[in-house]
Amino acid sequence: MKKMRILVVDDEHLIRWSLEQNFKKQGYDVLTAGCGEDALRLVREEQPDVVLLDIQLPGISGMEVLERIKEFDEEIIVIMVTAHGGLETAVNAMRIGAYDYIHKPFNLDEVAVTIKKALETFDLRREVARLRSEHKKSGPPDIVGTGQLMRSILDMMGKVARSDASTVLVLGESGTGKELVAKWIHYQSARAEKPFIAINCAAVPATLLESELFGHEKGAFTDAKNAKKGLFELADGGTVFLDEIGDMEMGMQAKLLRFLEDRTFRRIGGGKVLSVDVRIISATNKDLIRSIEEKLFRNDLYYRLQVIPIFLPPLRERREDILQIVQHFIEYFNREFNKQVAGLSKEAELLLLNYHWPGNIRELKNVIERAIILGTGDFLAEDHLPGEIVGRPVPLAACSFILPPEGVDIDAVEKDLIRQALDTTDWNQSKAAKKLNLGIDAFRYRMKKFDLIK
Repeated sequence: MKKMRILVVDDEHLIRWSLEQNFKKQGYDVLTAGCGEDALRLVREEQPDVVLLDIQLPGISGMEVLERIKEFDEEIIVIMVTAHGGLETAVNAMRIGAYDYIHKPFNLDEVAVTIKKALETFDLRREVARLRSEHKKSGPPDIVGTGQLMRSILDMMGKVARSDASTVLVLGESGTGKELVAKWIHYQSARAEKPFIAINCAAVPATLLESELFGHEKGAFTDAKNAKKGLFELADGGTVFLDEIGDMEMGMQAKLLRFLEDRTFRRIGGGKVLSVDVRIISATNKDLIRSIEEKLFRNDLYYRLQVIPIFLPPLRERREDILQIVQHFIEYFNREFNKQVAGLSKEAELLLLNYHWPGNIRELKNVIERAIILGTGDFLAEDHLPGEIVGRPVPLAACSFILPPEGVDIDAVEKDLIRQALDTTDWNQSKAAKKLNLGIDAFRYRMKKFDLIK
């Protein structure tokens, strides 16, 4: 983990040395400068997280250094150091952009507290910047399909997006596009300017999920060295997508239910009641009614979540949309791989229309990606499709192909094979590994390598 970097700027050597030793003991990476010119050079070259800046400096004044630091990077946190009687100057510095100020002579413990608060502010700014950046890159995703079934679903999604509904449950088989629906609802709603944050409840250990959702206070448990905001706080005003909610542990279900009642909670180890305004969109491919009968899912949580249920049908039940979705993926992967594929041959169209698609849209996407990587002509033909679609077995020896003149990305091919094996076994890792004649450890290594852990 990257150490937080502090730049100490003071013309007194003893002060610089004392602060440097103290900060290093606390685990920080420390830089020092005795004048404004050296400080600005280090800011440009080393980009510190926090600058502890004396106002009285030889040459360039501390105030001018502050102004030039803010011109270079306004996110750098600057704490001014001033002698007693310099209150007016310190206040002016804060107007320019200083985070805080401390007086000389100072107590090292007080300086440490100020730095700690500054770095917590830095972490929060960075998290907010990340969420804003993700939002700018995002937008309403394309929902492809003009069949009657899909039109009725889009109509329902539009009503949900325009409403104040605080809980939505999206149901459907694996690969039907549940997260896509959640994003569409978010970005078509009045919450679009606020964060959309997704978490896979099956991928996070039960012991950590509570902390991820609700946050924790410093010292709440062994590794809680700092306070942390949970996803509900970070998404305030926006949307939290709880994927695979059917796999949530029963104890955590009770805590989620309590939160859903009035959107209030306490961080782990905290006493303060916090309140947020978030829309919760949950999704699962499980039969929750059966899970309730098997005592694996709370009856009261189910009815709280499914105020507005949206059921996504499997691809085999909306065959009228298949070719439109295929064309969408062809255009997408043409841009990704700089190809000029125009479409499908008639034979390939019939094969795709008649296939049962156990992996749904996710499997279809992977098939088109593979075909475009391996294909060489203007149209994707039967030979570019996997054996299970064309109705022939695919032994390992048959996986060879003629290398196209422009070459291929071998990692992309391997990743595609791993994903196909997972899609055709409903993401059963043991069965998928057997399909590729791999041991389970080797298979899981490749899943991690290609970031295919759900």
